[in-house]
Amino acid sequence: MRISPHDHPSYKFPSPEDFLGRLAEALPSFGAIDWVSSTGSTNADLSLRAQLSRAQQPTPPRPWLLGAHLQTAGKGRAGRPWANEAGSTLMFSCAFATDIPLAQLPGIAPALGVSTCLALRSLFAPQGNQTDISPLTPLNLKWPNDLQWHGAKLAGLLIETAPSSTVVVGMGLNLRGAAALSAQLGREIADLGQIEQACNRSLHPAQLVAHIAQTWQQALQDYATNGYTAFTHSFDIVDALAGQSVQVMDQGKILHQGIAQGTDPLGRLRVMTETGLVPVLVGDVSIRPAHPFKGTP
Repeated sequence: MRISPHDHPSYKFPSPEDFLGRLAEALPSFGAIDWVSSTGSTNADLSLRAQLSRAQQPTPPRPWLLGAHLQTAGKGRAGRPWANEAGSTLMFSCAFATDIPLAQLPGIAPALGVSTCLALRSLFAPQGNQTDISPLTPLNLKWPNDLQWHGAKLAGLLIETAPSSTVVVGMGLNLRGAAALSAQLGREIADLGQIEQACNRSLHPAQLVAHIAQTWQQALQDYATNGYTAFTHSFDIVDALAGQSVQVMDQGKILHQGIAQGTDPLGRLRVMTETGLVPVLVGDVSIRPAHPFKGTP
């Protein structure tokens, strides 16, 4: 069995200087690129930079990228802390200038989730045969913005708005240690090493970051022009919840339960409940055991 380089005893995680040099070369259109050993939250740091920009402090043009080997105050959806360890998780954020109307902002999360999932699929497609992604079909998106590998969480995105018409997009991607983390959290966790083994391919972490950052930049441009409808078909390709019996919860309360049926033109999750089709804008979605109610297409 092929061993992922991230799990090899001799593997050394690239230094912040290595990240910075590779990213500066790969992302010439980015106005600022930084990679640090440790910070509280890359999302929070970029939001603060945007706030200073609004106060007319001298700042470089967006987009900006900030990564960190360790985030001491990293967070996921609903403000939950993101478990991370230097070298085991790839953590970075980008800030983009946008003029997307406020009413369309909710659809950005699934749009970026779709784009990120497809970007990773393309990166790890077998060399010389980019059209054959059969080994990567288990890499899917759980609405709105969690990436999964064989149903286990691989990565999460956090999208936030900031001053000066800025959207900040953050990502935490598990590189290694899924087995230990699964035991610690009591639920299945995936890591990039598992994908590398399945596809017999490994990439430098900076290459992943650069490709994903460019993907986000293009996705936001497409979203600003065409809205979420530009991503509906792609969502169906990577939808991990399609046809599943699900529960939608918020703050411990069940809001809806039924059959997941993709997304609507605004990026909301469609759930066929016993009383009809319900569009879901917020909430944690979990797959639940089969229920007598099957819904209708």
